[in-house]
Amino acid sequence: MKLRKVQIALLIVLMMFPMLIFGQLKIGYVASDRIRAEYEEFREAESQLQLDYRKVQEEYQVLLVELDSLKQAYEAQKLMSSPDWRTEKENEIAAKEQYLQQFQNNKVGPEGELYRKQAQMEYDLLSKVKTAVDNVAISKGYDFIFDGSVSLLYGKPTHDLTDDVLFELNKKE
Repeated sequence: MKLRKVQIALLIVLMMFPMLIFGQLKIGYVASDRIRAEYEEFREAESQLQLDYRKVQEEYQVLLVELDSLKQAYEAQKLMSSPDWRTEKENEIAAKEQYLQQFQNNKVGPEGELYRKQAQMEYDLLSKVKTAVDNVAISKGYDFIFDGSVSLLYGKPTHDLTDDVLFELNKKE
């Protein structure tokens, strides 16, 4: 594993060596966390998702109250009721519990509506950011642009292209 990393690093150095000798290698970085915080569409998407989540939470609470009411009514009357009535109410409670579980899975589970909506919004927004980064790289002649929010320990402020990317994103609106 370690040998493989050394081989990859050596290969990258060998590939970049001609660029360093014969031309100026131009490298920049962007702060993706700052783009996420300052780009209006990210903020709007996040607030929309929060609103949708609150609506689902409210619906869930209503269903939970209904289930609780059913259980309380059952407990209050079960001793004075016929076995048929108890069976019917137990089935009704079980069906309500199953519906509640399905509701939760369908709305906020890993395959749920909110998860899919968030994933689609993320994909759409990140595609726009990628396009803006590409446009900045091409227009300014950069060979590489890295995400400074992920692993950049130091970068000259003159190589920070975050403002340019934000300008490009806002220009498209």
